[in-house]
Amino acid sequence: MVISTSELSDPRSWPRAPAAPPWPAVRAALDAPTRDEAETHDASARAWLRARLDAGEGEALARAFAQAPSFALARHLQRLAADVLRTYGPHGALRTVLFALPIVIVAALGESRAPVTLSGVLTNARPIADRLRVARAFGGAETFALAPALVAAHALDWHALPGLLRRSRLGDRADASENVALAPLELSPSPICVDTEEERVHLRFMVGAILAAPRLDPLAGATLGREGIALARAVGDALKAPGVSLLTLPRAPQSLSLAVATGRAAQREVAAQVFASNAIRRLRRAYGEPTAIISAHRADDAPGGGELRLSLSSPFATKAAEGFRCAIQPSERVQDVAAMLDALLRDCQVGDVRVEPGIHGDVDPVTGQPLFFKHPGADALH
Repeated sequence: MVISTSELSDPRSWPRAPAAPPWPAVRAALDAPTRDEAETHDASARAWLRARLDAGEGEALARAFAQAPSFALARHLQRLAADVLRTYGPHGALRTVLFALPIVIVAALGESRAPVTLSGVLTNARPIADRLRVARAFGGAETFALAPALVAAHALDWHALPGLLRRSRLGDRADASENVALAPLELSPSPICVDTEEERVHLRFMVGAILAAPRLDPLAGATLGREGIALARAVGDALKAPGVSLLTLPRAPQSLSLAVATGRAAQREVAAQVFASNAIRRLRRAYGEPTAIISAHRADDAPGGGELRLSLSSPFATKAAEGFRCAIQPSERVQDVAAMLDALLRDCQVGDVRVEPGIHGDVDPVTGQPLFFKHPGADALH
């Protein structure tokens, strides 16, 4: 039996709903019969999040999100956290609003055969800042500072948020009438090792702070607009190194928690595109049109204990089949991730796209390798 992506099962293992805050309030908000009741419960969850940030309890935030009992609850708490971060700071005074630009980086060795390490430090961030100003990325907010270090996602995860917010505060010296100069956050860069001619997809973030007036949300309509291409060029110029083929794909700035989620989804999508385009080209050149199969699998090393997998194969070359492991973030629906893979395959003009029903194991018992499915009638590939 072949099913559609909308019927694909969720392979993740969700924990039992905890009784500790903030989950009772989050669940009550989603179940509330009226908007006023939902807002009351949302306010309770926001207060819990703000209290954890004020107390510097990043590990408590990380534990709470790790205990999400469903994708819907995880997604709602993530939205509430984004609300808190956008408005975090003293009321009635100038404050700093932290943001991050997710940057997907596709890198491969070009002229050089020797491995090259990109330091992750931008020696000149001014052209990038100029492009953001031209784009009016933060609406009317014109004063912001960019950290020169590109960081990995873990540097912005929940456990790190209180420390980042504390270090970015203006303190008691600023009020709405003062002219305050922002200094960039000091962050440790995450280098990128480029050691193969095959394209690898990396994710880094450029972190900045915006000087915001009271009650102003400078990220409400943050966008790159037509300046997106020029910004990508500026980032690429700041990162380029001899012997490296480099493509940089920045996304619009967002609050830290949303930027991490957006960046991980963008990295996964670009990685799937790189995999699919290369595998499809190889299979078509050698054997003709491929068959694509999307399936759901338990996997202990996957976020949430489950993932989707995509295989590309031909009935004429079972050993030439290729597979891609596709992570699912806690706040995502499995069906949406599967639809992304399906749309990618359609864009690549793959006519035979199938969805394997059920939830499957991680490992092929015969080969001991990760289990993928291939063209019907052939054995599992690895």
